[in-house]
Amino acid sequence: MMSYLIFILPAFLLSALASLYTRTTFQKYARIPSQRGFTGAQAASEMLRAQGIHGVQIEQTGGFLSDHYDPRTRTLRLSADVYRGSSLSSIGVACHEAGHAIQHARNYGPLMLRSSLVPVASFGSSFSYILIFLGFILRSPGLLVVGLACFTLAVIFTIVTLPVEWNASARAKEAMVSAGIVTPQEREGAGEVLNAAFLTYVAAAVSAVMTLLYYLARAGLLGGRDD
Repeated sequence: MMSYLIFILPAFLLSALASLYTRTTFQKYARIPSQRGFTGAQAASEMLRAQGIHGVQIEQTGGFLSDHYDPRTRTLRLSADVYRGSSLSSIGVACHEAGHAIQHARNYGPLMLRSSLVPVASFGSSFSYILIFLGFILRSPGLLVVGLACFTLAVIFTIVTLPVEWNASARAKEAMVSAGIVTPQEREGAGEVLNAAFLTYVAAAVSAVMTLLYYLARAGLLGGRDD
């Protein structure tokens, strides 16, 4: 139990703090309207148009900060607050997602790699815990190794996600000003929203790595076995 807390508790606290910081930052800049009055949907559309990218659908979806870009259908889905809102938060998030559409159009390597990892990472995150649990309970090294391998694929996915998300935000920070969506002075506020959101991805990656290290230690593959 103590070893579990040593590995997992710091990651859990980091995730909780990152999530809280993201929400409070979004809410802070959600109260500040953009001077030029673009909604999130309009900002994303204008940013893509300015970059010469066409054919991307922009749709409203449910949930809070459930915004994402689907490269399979070239669809940018924005939550209601982002889609309809004209705050710096809404514009920042919308332009970040448009940044993913730009990555896709430009064949950005890390995005292509992440997309190729989605099936195996999804399988790994769904079944790895079951295999690892059965491996420990049944004392089956074979099941344990397979489970750890599957979980490792999910961990790799979270790590590959980091440069993808950082680059999308960097593209958004530059393009939202050059396209005239926000003023140079407003870029700082919109950028702070993106920086806060990036921390959640960092926290997820740290949590995944620490969990993997814990299982490796329990399996005796890292620093001796701890039963």
